Amino acid sequence: MAVRAGALVVGLAVAAGLVWFSSVGRGFAEFASESVRETKKVVWPQRKDAMRITAVVFAFVLVMAVFLWGADKVLEFVLYDVILGWKK
Repeated sequence: MAVRAGALVVGLAVAAGLVWFSSVGRGFAEFASESVRETKKVVWPQRKDAMRITAVVFAFVLVMAVFLWGADKVLEFVLYDVILGWKK
C-alpha cells in the first residue's frame, strides 16, 4: 500500500514538474486559469428560466421522437407492404 501511495505521489510530482517547466504545460495551465476566469463572468439564468428552457427542450425532443417513430413506421409500411409485398 505504501508503494502504491509513493508511486502516486511521485507520478503527481513528475506531472507537476512537466506542467511547470514545459511550454505546453504552462500554456495549458494558463488556458485553465483563463477558463475559470471567463466562467465567473457568465450570467447564469434564474432557476425559473432554466426550468422553462429545459421543459421546452424536453418537449421538442418528445415531439421529434414521435415524429421520427411515425415516419419510420410509414416508410416501413410503404417499403415492406406496398413495394416489396412482404407481410409481417
